[in-house]
Amino acid sequence: MFLFESACFRVSAAKFADIEPSLLPEIAFVGRSNAGKSSTINTLTHKRQLAFASKTPGRTQLINFFTLSKKNQDKSLTPVAELVDLPGYGFSKADPATRASWGRLATDYLLGRQNLVGVVIVMDARRPFTVSDDWVIDLLNTRPVKLHFLLNKADQIKAADRKPTLATSLSRAESLGTHVTTQFFSSLKKEGLPELEDVLTHWIDGTEIVRESSLI
Repeated sequence: MFLFESACFRVSAAKFADIEPSLLPEIAFVGRSNAGKSSTINTLTHKRQLAFASKTPGRTQLINFFTLSKKNQDKSLTPVAELVDLPGYGFSKADPATRASWGRLATDYLLGRQNLVGVVIVMDARRPFTVSDDWVIDLLNTRPVKLHFLLNKADQIKAADRKPTLATSLSRAESLGTHVTTQFFSSLKKEGLPELEDVLTHWIDGTEIVRESSLI
């Protein structure tokens, strides 16, 4: 069971310097534009419009923070963690200055946020591990944070491609270390939701993940 019973939007930031320090563990969602980051967050929190999801790539231009809370016996809420939706990368139609600004914002956060415990790299299962994805993976591998390769839009991948696609992702995860896991996921079909909840629960409470238990 995921360690929260309430999720709400807290704040957006256009600059890393604007983000206030926090003691709550943070889990970031990164990925190419239109990979489905916002939809994944909405599915995970069971709120259809918590994170802004658009069919137009590049709409997430700020870092957006969402607070996860547990309900106490008196029905008050205690925050336990935050999900962080970062600007998508690889959106070619944005002007160079805008792309550079988004890139600096995301990079500054990923390298500088001290309470970041894990990063979910959301990839289109039909086209995983692009050059942009690999760059982010290399960047994150310099930090002691957990990584999870989320092969999103699994409902759109051909049945014959599922096994080799997962095998490739497993190989990449294993080459990086035991702190990296992977799975298929579909916001539309809710495929892989319990597995993703399990991974993030382990990250939040600080317990170890048995690699096989997070895979489908």
